[in-house]
Amino acid sequence: MNLENKKVLITGADGFIGSHLIERFLKENCKVKAFIYYNSFNSWGWLDYFSKEQLKKIEVLMGDIRDPYIVRSAVKDVDIICHLAALIGIPYSYIAPESYIDTNIKGTLNVIQAAKDFHIKKIIITSSSETYGSALYVPMDENHPYQPQSPYSASKIGADHISMSFYYCFGLPLSIIRPFNTYGPRQSGRAIIPTIIIQIFKKKNLELGNLSPTRDLTYVLDVCEAYIKMCQKDGIEGEIINIGSSSEISIGNLANKIKNLMNANIKIICTDDRKRPKKSEVERLYSDTKKAFKLLGWKPKYSLTDGLKLTIEWFSKEENLKKYKLLYNI
Repeated sequence: MNLENKKVLITGADGFIGSHLIERFLKENCKVKAFIYYNSFNSWGWLDYFSKEQLKKIEVLMGDIRDPYIVRSAVKDVDIICHLAALIGIPYSYIAPESYIDTNIKGTLNVIQAAKDFHIKKIIITSSSETYGSALYVPMDENHPYQPQSPYSASKIGADHISMSFYYCFGLPLSIIRPFNTYGPRQSGRAIIPTIIIQIFKKKNLELGNLSPTRDLTYVLDVCEAYIKMCQKDGIEGEIINIGSSSEISIGNLANKIKNLMNANIKIICTDDRKRPKKSEVERLYSDTKKAFKLLGWKPKYSLTDGLKLTIEWFSKEENLKKYKLLYNI
């Protein structure tokens, strides 16, 4: 599909990946509709920091993905949907699981039902590597079993399955993108890399949870490129595609790598309040991305070192760092 002048709806556009994805679609000369979460502060999330020139090119719609009526109004006149809106904090899912069912499963149902009714040409649903749980084998391909090791994971599995049911039942032209651990500028302070960087910049000790789990880390611009390639590629309806670096690093080694890049002499302290329940901890994530390369010709361009340097550089700017609180956020 040629993306020029196509109208693209991005749900969750005010968030970390969504805001970067807007910028990437604008480079393709797309018409972007940004669906962002309604709030009484009239905050547009990361879109508040876009330039006036960028905002002139974007149609912003505030709403709630849980409301089928506002979702229908967002969907009805677009060519492509990239659905990213979700609750993503794993620790918070332990104490508010119903919110995750409503937002991640019912919200996804609202999007795909509207997409079916309005005959949308291309839908990309955002999954998560957390659906796999701890690796039963590595590298983890798209046939790896699902393991719901948190309410968040369970909600994303549910969203994936309801999406695929619409592909099988109604021929809805959707595909599922399954990023492993995305990182980069604008990421939430509750994620591991911003947690490490912010603490190094702001305090003496580095407080973390478990250090042994491994993660497969992909820079955000590489992930955005995968979305673009999935929108451009015809004939991938019904496919689930992993996006990752095909490598792994432990949280402890990651913390030390960031310390070295920041020339920080800081002590790492493991605290219980930052640890997941034992059976909920995903001990290992390590992607197999052969399918992404075969179907899309996609592979990451940014090494972990290069991506971390860019991320550290962004956080090092005072106007960016001051947007984050040091307070631990579940």
